[in-house]
Amino acid sequence: MHQEGLNENLIQDCEQIMLTEFSSYRKQLKLRYEDHLSLFGSNRHHFEEGRDGNIIQGALTRNEFSSSRHGNFSEYSTTESDDFEKQDGGELICEEESTFFDAADHFTEANSRSSTMSSSTDCGAPSTTNINNPADQEILDIQIQDSDNMLPEIQRRSRLPEPTEKEKGISLWSIIKDSVGKDLTRVCLPVYFNEPLSSLQKCFEDLEYSYLLDQAYQYGKLGNSLMRILKVAAFAVSGYASSVARPCKPFNPLLGETYEADFPDRRIRFFAEKVSHHPMLIACHSEGKGWKFWGDSNVKSKFWGQSIQVDPVGVLTVEFEDGEIFQWSKVTTTINNLILGKLYCNHHGTMHIKGNRQYSCKLKFKEPSLLDRNPHLVQGFVEDNDGKKASFLIGKWVESMYYSSLDTSKVKSVDQLQGAASLLWEKNKPSPNPTRYNLSSFAITLNELTPGLQKLPPTDSRLRPDQRHLENGEYEKANTEKLRLERRQRMSTKLQDNGWKPRWFEQDAKDGTYHYKGGYWEARDQGCWDGCLDIFGEFSET
Repeated sequence: MHQEGLNENLIQDCEQIMLTEFSSYRKQLKLRYEDHLSLFGSNRHHFEEGRDGNIIQGALTRNEFSSSRHGNFSEYSTTESDDFEKQDGGELICEEESTFFDAADHFTEANSRSSTMSSSTDCGAPSTTNINNPADQEILDIQIQDSDNMLPEIQRRSRLPEPTEKEKGISLWSIIKDSVGKDLTRVCLPVYFNEPLSSLQKCFEDLEYSYLLDQAYQYGKLGNSLMRILKVAAFAVSGYASSVARPCKPFNPLLGETYEADFPDRRIRFFAEKVSHHPMLIACHSEGKGWKFWGDSNVKSKFWGQSIQVDPVGVLTVEFEDGEIFQWSKVTTTINNLILGKLYCNHHGTMHIKGNRQYSCKLKFKEPSLLDRNPHLVQGFVEDNDGKKASFLIGKWVESMYYSSLDTSKVKSVDQLQGAASLLWEKNKPSPNPTRYNLSSFAITLNELTPGLQKLPPTDSRLRPDQRHLENGEYEKANTEKLRLERRQRMSTKLQDNGWKPRWFEQDAKDGTYHYKGGYWEARDQGCWDGCLDIFGEFSET
């Protein structure tokens, strides 16, 4: 820099930036080191080898980082991890005192990222939030993602099976016309209007971005309650991203139908059951790293001719390990162009995320209009118990969410904040193998039936024959099975009136909500499904 003729003050400023950045490197490595040691806690012999001075190879630091697993967080969070992995020594010695690499070894890499650090420092939340440097937030996100690399890699499919038959297009209007004068409860829509997923699996699709709850848990552990609720708010919005351009409806589950999802690579287990037919109720329960998520859902619908309005009924709850709880209800969904035109949906209304401690959040999903040039907008704020606004949110439920210390209620896009906003969540890239159903890469995996799922109960959605035939492109068989199962579905009301009770959930006597009563995963491990009906099998209508 002297040779280039730069003045001494500028050189000193650059040196200070580099020293600050490498201090962050040291902090990151220490966090990763401690986190990895805790992950190895269950394997005692690793620690015994560490005390003897042996080297724990590769697994601690040679984890290849992939930003696509959890979406793109920021330029800094991806480039830092990538460069850091290339520069580390590939080994860590497990000793009483942590050892770290000398910052001087990395000086040649500092300039390429100093501008990113500078821009991030100006766009954090207010200093009262215990976040003085947003780079620390980036480091925490990196730590969580890197520790995910320690988990088993599960190979999941990236495309649906090739259809065995050529699908025939069907007009909804012709079905309505042919159904005039008939009992509509006995009109069976062809599988052409379905996607190869059930409503139970669609519930789990809301947890595609469950890493946001992992991050919220970690922020809470560090005493950062504001960043925790911001991540929870981003999670609540992210569940709508999968509804973009999904022209087909999921299969309506049978009474007692279940769905399990065990994703060790995401550290989550999910289970759902249809607990009532009239009214139609689905209850779900999920557990992750330091958090639990549960709820039951019902909908009230209004038909307006060319559109249908769906108002969700029910409360979703997230409870963290330290006892902090957040609850919210979903907003209204309107599905347009049911008869003519291209089918699409919009979400609109106000979402209140209520916390039991310091913060709550209010999010406004903008209702679209004919001349709207900025659709899908979501704006909101976080306030404390005294009603003081602590942070603001803005984004689109189809793309991403940001937070800022500036009031976002008067702006219509993140660009108008001129860099004074930080990314909370970003939608994953679309599937490289698109289908007519427009499923995401995550949704494509939900109905996969692998050899490891041989102990599934006979009530699991993956075993539903009409749904399986549709996924395989066997449309005639799918229609035949759908008609048979819908006849069985009509018997569910009589079954429920005769005292049928859910197998895995029980209803709270006080508020009427359903809660998981336990026992499913234990039965799953044993392959013991006593008391589970073969709901997809043959039946008698007498």
